[in-house]
Amino acid sequence: MERMENRRFLLHICCAPCSPHVIRELKKEFEVALYFYNPNIHPKDEYDRRLEEAEKLAALEKIPIFLGEYRHEEWTKGAEQWKNEPERGKRCEFCIGGRLAETARKADELGINLFGTVLTLSRLKNAIMINSLGKRAAENFSGIAFHKADWKKKDGFNISAKISGEIGLKRQDYCGCAYSIRPAKTPASVDFRD
Repeated sequence: MERMENRRFLLHICCAPCSPHVIRELKKEFEVALYFYNPNIHPKDEYDRRLEEAEKLAALEKIPIFLGEYRHEEWTKGAEQWKNEPERGKRCEFCIGGRLAETARKADELGINLFGTVLTLSRLKNAIMINSLGKRAAENFSGIAFHKADWKKKDGFNISAKISGEIGLKRQDYCGCAYSIRPAKTPASVDFRD
């Protein structure tokens, strides 16, 4: 990572357990702020739990956190056409692309010229796709750049999991959207608009 003095960084955070390692690495070079924008998370009480954990992590790391709107119904309408897609498919591209576009917009609003995401920490996510979507999102704003990364490399996932355990962050067992809930845990009739 190239050293950039006095640079602020807006980090999209999907959940707290995936984030400690990424935050700590970025804090070595940047003034980091978090952005919790995840309209995909289902159900609402799961969204609330993940937000609470993200706020706890922000407080522990002594960094600001900004909250995006929970526009779940709008997200569901957009994602529904890809409900049968596997993980890493078109639904994920729609979901991640939308969240990174909103993060780029928020960075522009805040006057922050560099943004990124913790999403590449997950072993279930395609870093090439995520980085491509982030770059595309940045192109819509003058002076905004996306920080390309693959945080799962160099044992990033395990480092984050270890830190999360040490500070008591609760790990969830699915990506976030109703479509990613494992079949054994999916209720017989899931209301995706919940």
